[in-house]
Amino acid sequence: MTNRAFDLIVFDWDGTLIDSTALIAGSVQLAAADVGLPVPSDEDAKHIIGLGLLQAMTWLFPGLNPEQYQALIERYRLHYLKRDSEIALFSNVRELLIGLRKDGYLLAVATGKARQALDRALLQADLAKYFDSTRCADETFSKPHPQMLLELIDELMVEPARVLMVGDTTHDLQMAANAGTAALAVTCGAHPNEVLRSEPHLAMLPDVSGLREWLRGGQ
Repeated sequence: MTNRAFDLIVFDWDGTLIDSTALIAGSVQLAAADVGLPVPSDEDAKHIIGLGLLQAMTWLFPGLNPEQYQALIERYRLHYLKRDSEIALFSNVRELLIGLRKDGYLLAVATGKARQALDRALLQADLAKYFDSTRCADETFSKPHPQMLLELIDELMVEPARVLMVGDTTHDLQMAANAGTAALAVTCGAHPNEVLRSEPHLAMLPDVSGLREWLRGGQ
């Protein structure tokens, strides 16, 4: 694969590698009801997936005081943690990561999850060993700010032009554009196809299972 276009592939987590969109959106809606706020629509609850929790809640409910945001986040975490062990990886994710490692790619994760949540998810899914590095929203700026990608690029010593960001939301695609990297959208997650099409991307795939084939010949 000496002629490959990329050296580092960075994956979003929720809605890209793991089928968590419905649980996240539902937990946001339940949390809002718990604290007496208007329950967001499915579309709005899915829109914030990929953002850091505080940024997500601020987008949904602007103008709350810090105590209200904290209560909302605590209720969200309570509902999410009740069922997070039930979340399944999308089909062929493990096989994909194994194959990409064999092909010589560096692999990373850039996610809106907090560090503790991502570490727990990686442990439950037994995927940590496949990634060279990871970045979370509570360690740096939330998407679509480019800092997560820029830190991964610096740590793994890769040129931005040799990086592919793979995600299911406009936040992922915008982050890639802001960092000067390429992006590929998957349509199995939080944001609808027509919204994803509005942001810069090289291709759209139904899910990540076809990524290795695309890398070999679809570029």
